[in-house]
Amino acid sequence: MLSERTPRWFVTGTDTGVGKTFISAALLHALATRHARVVGMKPVAAGLVLREGRMVSEDVLQLRAASTVQVPADLDNPVALPDPLSPHLAARRAQRPVQVAELVSAFEALCTHADAVLVEGAGGWRVPLNDSETLADLARALKAPVVMVVGMRLGCLNHALLTAEAVRADGLTLAGWVANVIDPDMACLDENIQTLQARLGAPLLGVVPWQPQPDAAAIQLALPQVAP
Repeated sequence: MLSERTPRWFVTGTDTGVGKTFISAALLHALATRHARVVGMKPVAAGLVLREGRMVSEDVLQLRAASTVQVPADLDNPVALPDPLSPHLAARRAQRPVQVAELVSAFEALCTHADAVLVEGAGGWRVPLNDSETLADLARALKAPVVMVVGMRLGCLNHALLTAEAVRADGLTLAGWVANVIDPDMACLDENIQTLQARLGAPLLGVVPWQPQPDAAAIQLALPQVAP
Protein backbone atom coordinates (compact mmCIF):
# COMPACT_ATOMS: atom_id res chain seq x y z
CA MET A 1 0.00 0.00 0.00
CA LEU A 2 1.28 3.49 -0.86
CA SER A 3 2.97 5.21 2.07
CA GLU A 4 1.61 8.68 2.76
CA ARG A 5 4.23 9.69 5.30
CA THR A 6 6.58 11.49 2.92
CA PRO A 7 5.26 14.89 1.81
CA ARG A 8 4.88 14.96 -1.94
CA TRP A 9 3.57 17.30 -4.62
CA PHE A 10 2.80 16.79 -8.28
CA VAL A 11 3.72 19.62 -10.66
CA THR A 12 1.58 19.97 -13.75
CA GLY A 13 1.33 22.67 -16.37
CA THR A 14 -1.28 24.37 -18.49
CA ASP A 15 0.58 23.11 -21.56
CA THR A 16 3.98 21.96 -22.69
CA GLY A 17 6.73 24.59 -22.71
CA VAL A 18 5.35 26.62 -19.79
CA GLY A 19 8.39 26.19 -17.52
CA LYS A 20 7.43 23.23 -15.34
CA THR A 21 11.01 22.09 -14.84
CA PHE A 22 12.26 25.59 -14.05
CA ILE A 23 9.47 26.14 -11.52
CA SER A 24 9.94 22.64 -10.09
CA ALA A 25 13.62 23.42 -9.50
CA ALA A 26 12.68 26.69 -7.81
CA LEU A 27 10.19 24.84 -5.60
CA LEU A 28 12.86 22.31 -4.65
CA HIS A 29 15.07 25.16 -3.48
CA ALA A 30 12.15 26.53 -1.44
CA LEU A 31 11.37 23.11 0.05
CA ALA A 32 15.03 22.70 1.02
CA THR A 33 14.57 25.53 3.55
CA ARG A 34 12.22 23.24 5.48
CA HIS A 35 13.37 19.69 4.64
CA ALA A 36 16.92 18.32 4.72
CA ARG A 37 16.48 15.67 2.02
CA VAL A 38 14.56 17.07 -0.93
CA VAL A 39 14.36 15.17 -4.24
CA GLY A 40 12.82 15.96 -7.60
CA MET A 41 11.36 13.10 -9.63
CA LYS A 42 10.64 13.00 -13.37
CA PRO A 43 8.77 9.70 -13.71
CA VAL A 44 8.79 9.79 -17.52
CA ALA A 45 11.22 11.91 -19.53
CA ALA A 46 10.76 11.93 -23.30
CA GLY A 47 13.57 13.51 -25.28
CA LEU A 48 17.19 12.76 -24.39
CA VAL A 49 20.48 14.53 -25.13
CA LEU A 50 24.09 13.37 -25.00
CA ARG A 51 25.88 14.63 -21.89
CA GLU A 52 29.30 13.31 -20.81
CA GLY A 53 28.87 10.19 -22.89
CA ARG A 54 25.37 9.38 -21.63
CA MET A 55 21.88 9.97 -22.99
CA VAL A 56 19.97 11.90 -20.36
CA SER A 57 17.05 14.28 -20.02
CA GLU A 58 17.89 17.93 -19.53
CA ASP A 59 14.81 18.23 -17.32
CA VAL A 60 16.13 15.46 -15.08
CA LEU A 61 19.53 17.14 -14.85
CA GLN A 62 17.89 20.39 -13.71
CA LEU A 63 15.88 18.60 -11.05
CA ARG A 64 18.96 16.75 -9.80
CA ALA A 65 20.89 20.01 -9.58
CA ALA A 66 18.15 21.47 -7.37
CA SER A 67 17.78 18.37 -5.16
CA THR A 68 19.72 18.08 -1.92
CA VAL A 69 20.51 14.36 -2.15
CA GLN A 70 21.58 12.08 -4.97
CA VAL A 71 19.56 8.94 -5.62
CA PRO A 72 19.79 6.06 -8.11
CA ALA A 73 18.79 7.14 -11.60
CA ASP A 74 16.07 4.51 -11.85
CA LEU A 75 14.30 6.14 -8.90
CA ASP A 76 14.22 9.81 -9.85
CA ASN A 77 13.77 9.01 -13.56
CA PRO A 78 12.53 5.44 -13.93
CA VAL A 79 11.55 5.87 -17.60
CA ALA A 80 13.81 7.75 -20.05
CA LEU A 81 12.62 7.72 -23.66
CA PRO A 82 14.76 8.96 -26.58
CA ASP A 83 12.19 10.85 -28.66
CA PRO A 84 10.64 14.21 -27.67
CA LEU A 85 7.04 13.06 -28.05
CA SER A 86 4.02 12.51 -25.86
CA PRO A 87 5.03 9.75 -23.40
CA HIS A 88 2.70 7.14 -24.87
CA LEU A 89 4.04 7.74 -28.39
CA ALA A 90 7.68 7.89 -27.27
CA ALA A 91 7.17 4.66 -25.32
CA ARG A 92 5.55 2.97 -28.29
CA ARG A 93 8.38 4.00 -30.58
CA ALA A 94 10.98 2.78 -28.06
CA GLN A 95 9.02 -0.44 -27.45
CA ARG A 96 9.21 0.38 -23.76
CA PRO A 97 5.76 0.01 -22.09
CA VAL A 98 4.99 2.43 -19.25
CA GLN A 99 2.55 1.63 -16.45
CA VAL A 100 1.43 3.72 -13.49
CA ALA A 101 2.14 0.83 -11.11
CA GLU A 102 5.80 0.80 -12.14
CA LEU A 103 6.12 4.55 -11.52
CA VAL A 104 4.42 4.29 -8.12
CA SER A 105 6.88 1.55 -7.15
CA ALA A 106 9.82 3.80 -8.05
CA PHE A 107 8.26 6.64 -6.07
CA GLU A 108 7.87 4.42 -3.01
CA ALA A 109 11.54 3.45 -3.19
CA LEU A 110 12.51 7.09 -3.69
CA CYS A 111 10.68 8.06 -0.50
CA THR A 112 13.15 6.01 1.54
CA HIS A 113 15.83 8.51 0.49
CA ALA A 114 13.83 11.71 0.97
CA ASP A 115 12.00 13.92 3.45
CA ALA A 116 10.00 15.54 0.63
CA VAL A 117 9.50 14.65 -3.04
CA LEU A 118 8.43 16.86 -5.92
CA VAL A 119 7.13 14.92 -8.92
CA GLU A 120 7.13 16.73 -12.28
CA GLY A 121 4.72 15.59 -14.94
CA ALA A 122 5.09 15.97 -18.70
CA GLY A 123 3.06 18.35 -20.81
CA GLY A 124 -0.37 18.94 -19.27
CA TRP A 125 -2.75 17.16 -16.92
CA ARG A 126 -4.23 14.53 -19.25
CA VAL A 127 -1.11 13.49 -21.14
CA PRO A 128 -1.35 9.75 -21.96
CA LEU A 129 1.15 7.23 -20.60
CA ASN A 130 -0.30 4.26 -22.47
CA ASP A 131 -3.57 3.22 -24.09
CA SER A 132 -5.55 3.53 -20.86
CA GLU A 133 -3.59 5.57 -18.28
CA THR A 134 -2.53 9.21 -18.06
CA LEU A 135 -0.24 11.25 -15.85
CA ALA A 136 -3.36 12.31 -13.96
CA ASP A 137 -3.77 8.66 -12.96
CA LEU A 138 -0.24 8.74 -11.55
CA ALA A 139 -0.96 11.86 -9.50
CA ARG A 140 -4.11 10.18 -8.17
CA ALA A 141 -2.20 7.01 -7.29
CA LEU A 142 0.37 9.09 -5.40
CA LYS A 143 -2.40 11.03 -3.63
CA ALA A 144 -0.32 14.10 -4.30
CA PRO A 145 -1.47 17.70 -3.93
CA VAL A 146 -1.00 19.46 -7.26
CA VAL A 147 0.98 22.58 -8.11
CA MET A 148 -0.02 24.11 -11.43
CA VAL A 149 2.41 26.13 -13.53
CA VAL A 150 0.54 28.67 -15.63
CA GLY A 151 2.50 29.86 -18.64
CA MET A 152 1.46 33.50 -18.85
CA ARG A 153 0.63 34.11 -22.48
CA LEU A 154 -2.48 34.68 -24.57
CA GLY A 155 -4.89 31.79 -23.97
CA CYS A 156 -3.65 30.90 -20.51
CA LEU A 157 -6.91 31.75 -18.72
CA ASN A 158 -8.86 28.98 -20.40
CA HIS A 159 -6.03 26.47 -20.04
CA ALA A 160 -5.53 27.27 -16.35
CA LEU A 161 -9.21 27.16 -15.41
CA LEU A 162 -9.81 23.90 -17.29
CA THR A 163 -6.75 22.30 -15.71
CA ALA A 164 -7.82 23.34 -12.22
CA GLU A 165 -11.30 21.95 -12.91
CA ALA A 166 -9.85 18.64 -14.08
CA VAL A 167 -7.53 18.34 -11.06
CA ARG A 168 -10.44 18.77 -8.68
CA ALA A 169 -12.70 16.48 -10.70
CA ASP A 170 -10.04 13.79 -10.21
CA GLY A 171 -10.35 14.22 -6.46
CA LEU A 172 -7.06 16.00 -5.85
CA THR A 173 -6.18 19.26 -4.11
CA LEU A 174 -4.85 22.20 -6.07
CA ALA A 175 -2.18 23.15 -3.54
CA GLY A 176 -1.10 26.29 -5.35
CA TRP A 177 -0.19 27.78 -8.68
CA VAL A 178 2.67 29.77 -10.15
CA ALA A 179 2.33 32.48 -12.77
CA ASN A 180 5.36 32.01 -15.01
CA VAL A 181 5.73 34.80 -17.57
CA ILE A 182 6.82 33.13 -20.81
CA ASP A 183 5.72 35.95 -23.11
CA PRO A 184 7.55 39.16 -22.15
CA ASP A 185 5.12 41.18 -24.28
CA MET A 186 1.89 39.70 -22.94
CA ALA A 187 -0.84 42.34 -22.90
CA CYS A 188 -2.68 42.99 -19.61
CA LEU A 189 -0.40 40.68 -17.62
CA ASP A 190 -1.45 42.01 -14.21
CA GLU A 191 -5.13 41.85 -15.13
CA ASN A 192 -4.78 38.24 -16.27
CA ILE A 193 -3.08 37.28 -13.01
CA GLN A 194 -5.82 39.05 -11.03
CA THR A 195 -8.45 37.15 -13.01
CA LEU A 196 -6.83 33.83 -12.13
CA GLN A 197 -6.45 34.81 -8.48
CA ALA A 198 -10.17 35.53 -8.35
CA ARG A 199 -11.21 32.32 -10.09
CA LEU A 200 -8.75 29.53 -9.28
CA GLY A 201 -9.48 29.27 -5.56
CA ALA A 202 -5.90 28.25 -4.73
CA PRO A 203 -2.87 30.10 -3.36
CA LEU A 204 -0.66 32.01 -5.78
CA LEU A 205 2.83 30.81 -4.86
CA GLY A 206 4.61 33.45 -6.90
CA VAL A 207 4.82 35.46 -10.09
CA VAL A 208 8.00 34.69 -12.01
CA PRO A 209 8.99 37.41 -14.48
CA TRP A 210 10.36 36.60 -17.90
CA GLN A 211 14.12 36.09 -17.78
CA PRO A 212 16.56 35.68 -20.66
CA GLN A 213 18.76 33.48 -18.44
CA PRO A 214 16.52 31.84 -15.82
CA ASP A 215 18.06 31.04 -12.43
CA ALA A 216 15.86 28.73 -10.35
CA ALA A 217 17.89 29.29 -7.19
CA ALA A 218 17.15 33.02 -7.31
CA ILE A 219 13.36 32.64 -7.53
CA GLN A 220 11.37 33.24 -4.36
CA LEU A 221 8.26 31.06 -4.13
CA ALA A 222 5.90 30.32 -1.28
CA LEU A 223 5.66 26.71 -0.21
CA PRO A 224 2.63 24.78 -1.50
CA GLN A 225 -0.04 23.40 0.80
CA VAL A 226 0.28 19.86 2.09
CA ALA A 227 -2.47 17.29 1.77
CA PRO A 228 -5.43 17.95 4.07
